[in-house]
Amino acid sequence: MDAINTVKSWIGALTDVVLMLLGLAIVCAMLVGGSLPFFGNVVGNIMSLVGDLGKNGLVGLIALGIILWLFANRKMA
Repeated sequence: MDAINTVKSWIGALTDVVLMLLGLAIVCAMLVGGSLPFFGNVVGNIMSLVGDLGKNGLVGLIALGIILWLFANRKMA
């Protein structure tokens, strides 16, 4: 059981790092504009994702709700 908690804490820490890098990529893309060499076109990809969810109506709304629920209910082990 201790191994599961260790893996959960690693995954939680990795998710936190990825979310911080995402925030950094968005800020850098807004400041510099265009696509960045390391981060790519982050803002364009996020806008595309939101547009795709919007085009799918109720299914997109449900998917967005699930995504938000997953991030909101995540707890570090």
